[in-house]
Amino acid sequence: MDSRKIREDFPIFKNREIVYLDSGATTQKPNYVIDHISEFYKNYNANPHRGAYSLSMEATEIYENTRDKIAKFINAKRSEEIIFSKNATESLNLIAYSYGMEHLKQDDEIVISIMEHHSNLVPWQKVAKVTGSKLNYMYINDEFEISDEEIEKKITDKTKIVGITHVSNVLGTINPIEKIIKYAHKKGAIVIVDASQSIPHMRIDVQKLNADFLVFSGHKMLAPLGVGVLYGKKELLKYMTPFLMGGDMIEYVYEQSTTFAPLPNKFEAGTQNVEGVAGLGYAIDYIEKIGYENIHKIEEEVVSYAREKLGELDFLTLYLTPNSKNHSSVISFNVKGVHPHDVASILDSCNVCVRSGNHCAQPLMRYLGFDSTCRASFYLYNTKEDVDRLVNGLNKAYGMFKKYLQ
Repeated sequence: MDSRKIREDFPIFKNREIVYLDSGATTQKPNYVIDHISEFYKNYNANPHRGAYSLSMEATEIYENTRDKIAKFINAKRSEEIIFSKNATESLNLIAYSYGMEHLKQDDEIVISIMEHHSNLVPWQKVAKVTGSKLNYMYINDEFEISDEEIEKKITDKTKIVGITHVSNVLGTINPIEKIIKYAHKKGAIVIVDASQSIPHMRIDVQKLNADFLVFSGHKMLAPLGVGVLYGKKELLKYMTPFLMGGDMIEYVYEQSTTFAPLPNKFEAGTQNVEGVAGLGYAIDYIEKIGYENIHKIEEEVVSYAREKLGELDFLTLYLTPNSKNHSSVISFNVKGVHPHDVASILDSCNVCVRSGNHCAQPLMRYLGFDSTCRASFYLYNTKEDVDRLVNGLNKAYGMFKKYLQ
């Protein structure tokens, strides 16, 4: 399947003359998803779980059928192990408050990687401070990877929680989560996987991984903004207290006490983003239609080409593992001597969209010795021509500053 053909499914590429290389921040949306969301609002808009009338029951059916679809998509044992949130950040905070605060005590240890997005780092700082536990980091080597020695050194008998990003949103490194999960379980710890940067690009089987928790955001995989997923093993979720409280997560309310609804409702307080959930289901349909094999084939060709062409620019510093098998669709770089924001602005003048900044990973940047990069992140609708336009834009940026860098 050709990415140029796939581009025809995405209206933004007909409406805007852009090279979009920021899918790590959010992906563009295909007509299939957009049209179905519009259809929901035209014909099915109602508050689920609340009405005894047909329209509300139809909205409930759409909502719950999507939960079933996601459970099947990631191979969860039960649909009640799927909790809807507004994004991966909220899912991670839910775990931190509802599991971390309840289960950690003085001198227990939390282990995360230095690559974590702030969403899988800042909540654990708070948990450690409140509970008296200790937050430790697995650091990366010169090839931007976590070594086996580092895993075994940092995850100890005192470790109770391990949080790990499947794919770094800065470096594109694919972490050895199977190995980390197996070793952490051997030490008696539970493992939380942030799959936000991986699930758009590769199939995930939570039972095969044996992950205790796994989170992702819909908007990074063709779905609307404002919907996320928390997967958790039922035996963990059922003993956790709710993070948010209010409508629809209630069983009975008395003046001085309340009992909570069973899974998954006890973690879904208030009216949910029903059209977003439905949109996530349609995004999954679209991904399944294209197929992960085809997505991988497209991305491998385009990203390999990008690695080659960007590697030829002697004024560029690339931050990626030399092992392409351990690298996903994200390439971070800097033009030597030029601030990333300036580079991104010049690229924008060429209609090339990249992200610049710290990418919500300040500790990683600090560890690597700089404070920001440019980042190009690719997806199934990108082409080699997009890479060529990126290279041309970078040559323009360097040319504008070259005389000042001598």
